[in-house]
Amino acid sequence: MPSRPHAIPPGARPVEPNIEKHTISVLVDNEPGVLARVIGLFSGRGYNIESLTVAEVDAEQQVSRITIVTSGTRMIIEQIKNQLDRLVPVHRVRDLTDEGPFIERELALIKVAGTGDRRIESLRIADIFKARVVDATLNSFVFEMTGTAAELDDFIGLMRQLGLVDVSRTGAAAISKGAASL
Repeated sequence: MPSRPHAIPPGARPVEPNIEKHTISVLVDNEPGVLARVIGLFSGRGYNIESLTVAEVDAEQQVSRITIVTSGTRMIIEQIKNQLDRLVPVHRVRDLTDEGPFIERELALIKVAGTGDRRIESLRIADIFKARVVDATLNSFVFEMTGTAAELDDFIGLMRQLGLVDVSRTGAAAISKGAASL
């Protein structure tokens, strides 16, 4: 039986490319269809979006900022940036991960149900994580928490053990440190 030239030998593991996570900030015209074009670029080429936020940042100039957290090999990340830069309504594309220090935060609303010791423990953990109670009933809380994605993941993981009911997350908002602007 002929062997395949590129087959992986039995017991060997395929070499995985170095997957990197990047936060990309894109300044675009605030007009209908822009977000659909950006998302179309990702979905049409099979790129992954881990987080996506969009908001108007200058009403006078009618521009919005799109913050995208994506992952891929170095080559894929470069392709994403180049293709975003070629879209007509895009003014500027910056890879905050490559350009130096930046601040990234996410907001989450976390609903936890429980009574007795579970209720007390959820309040204690929320205090440690600096989560705020924004709604309370006799058998549930809604916590509001802002932090890095990892901090939110940690808090949600602990709440899962205490009666997690629901989670709503905004996705990352990010900005570079220092005096430079987008």
